[in-house]
Amino acid sequence: MMIIYLIIINLIAFFMMVYDKRQAKNQKWRVPEKRLFMIALIGGAVGLFAGMRLVRHKTKHWTFVIGIPFLILLNMILLYPMIYYNPMEWLSILVQFKK
Repeated sequence: MMIIYLIIINLIAFFMMVYDKRQAKNQKWRVPEKRLFMIALIGGAVGLFAGMRLVRHKTKHWTFVIGIPFLILLNMILLYPMIYYNPMEWLSILVQFKK
């Protein structure tokens, strides 16, 4: 279930970046940067990073150059272990670790 979520959220993130690049070229309405960061935060950082690199978009913005790799790391620490554990088990492991 978690793998399906991560695949879908990363595909959405990737296509949001491609769409935003196209909109920028045509000087039309753009996807807000907050929305791009939010999609990265909830698991789509890898897809967003792939979109950045493929279409060369936002590659000069330091918030993206530094922020998206940081969010990839955060995703790997918090979300990707849920592939191996039930999300409720993962939360209980985090709570026990905190004590």
